Amino acid sequence: MNLQKYQTEFLKTGESVRKLLIEDIIKDVGFRILFFVDSMLWFFRKPSRFGEMIHQIEFVGNKSIFIICLTALFTGLVFAFQCWVGLSIVNAENLIGPTVGLGITRELGPVLTGLIIAARAGGAMAARLGTMRVTEQIDALHVIGVSPKQYLIAPRIIAAIISTPLLTAVFNFVAMIGAYILAIKILQLDEAVFWDKTRFWLDPRDINEGLFKAAVFGGLFSTICTFQGYHTRGGAKGVGDATNQAVVSSMVSIIVIDFFITKLFRIFFKSGWI
Repeated sequence: MNLQKYQTEFLKTGESVRKLLIEDIIKDVGFRILFFVDSMLWFFRKPSRFGEMIHQIEFVGNKSIFIICLTALFTGLVFAFQCWVGLSIVNAENLIGPTVGLGITRELGPVLTGLIIAARAGGAMAARLGTMRVTEQIDALHVIGVSPKQYLIAPRIIAAIISTPLLTAVFNFVAMIGAYILAIKILQLDEAVFWDKTRFWLDPRDINEGLFKAAVFGGLFSTICTFQGYHTRGGAKGVGDATNQAVVSSMVSIIVIDFFITKLFRIFFKSGWI
C-alpha cells in the first residue's frame, strides 16, 4: 500500500517537473524572440550603425572563409567516397554527383556552416558582450545615451543573417569540387556523366532551400549568443558559463530547427506552393 502511494507521488512529482521544464523553455524562447524583435527595431532608428554592421560582416564572414573551405573540401571528399561505396553495390556510381549535390546543398552545407560559425563567431559574440556586461561597459553606453541593442546587438545579428548564406554558398561550391576530385581524378569516373547527372537532378530550389536555412541559422545562433552575452552575470566565471551555454544552445537549436524547416519545405513542395 505504501509502495503504491510512493509511486503515485513520484509520478505526480515527475509530471510537475515536466510542466515546469516546458514552461521554462517556452518563456526562454519568448524572451529571445522579443530580444530579437526589439534589436531589429532599434537598428532602423537613427543614428545609422551601418558601418558597425559592415565590420561585423567582415568578422563573421571574411574571417571564416578558411575554416569553411577546409571543412567543405574534406566533407565533399568523404561524402563522395561513402556514396561511391554504397552506390557501387548496385552499379550506380554515376549517381555520385547528384547524390552529393543534393545532400550538400539541402542539408550538410547549411547545417555544417551554421555549426562552424556558431562555434567560431557566436562564441566570440557571447564572450565579447559578456565581458562588456561584467565590466559595466554596456551600462556606460546607457549612461551616455547610446542604445546597446542598436550599437552592439542588431549589427551582429544582421551580419550573421547576411554572412551565413554567403558562406554556405562557398561551402557548397568547395564541397562539390572535393566530390569532383575524388570521383573523377581518383576513382576515374566519367567527367561528362558526373556533371550531366548533377545538372539533371539538382534543382535551383534545392540550393535556395539550403540558403534559406542558412539565413535562419544565422539569425538563430546570433540571437542566442548575443542574448546570453548581453545578460551575463557573475564576473569572469559568468562570462565563461554564458559563452559555453550560448555555443551549445546554438548548435542544438540549429539541428532541431533544421528538421522542422526541412519538413515544411517538403510540405510546400508537395502542395506546389514552391
